[in-house]
Amino acid sequence: MFTIIVYTALVVIVISLLIFLIRIFIGPTVSDRIVGLDALGVTLVGFIGVIMILQDTIAYSDVALVLSILSFVGTVAMSKFIERGVVFDDD
Repeated sequence: MFTIIVYTALVVIVISLLIFLIRIFIGPTVSDRIVGLDALGVTLVGFIGVIMILQDTIAYSDVALVLSILSFVGTVAMSKFIERGVVFDDD
């Protein structure tokens, strides 16, 4: 029964990843695309977590950590670029 729930969760996560990819490619504004990228990163971390549960291992925990850090930094950098037009200030 537990494996059925885990596989159902994987299917739901894959469907949500496809929806986020559509939002990234078709998004009417740049802000929508950034939100789609952020949601894609968070969902990928969840996908890796479900895979770790399915395989009963913690081997991918480093990958999930690095992906979450990169997703956060990318979202902050893109948001700052949209707001000010530059990522690094000369201050």
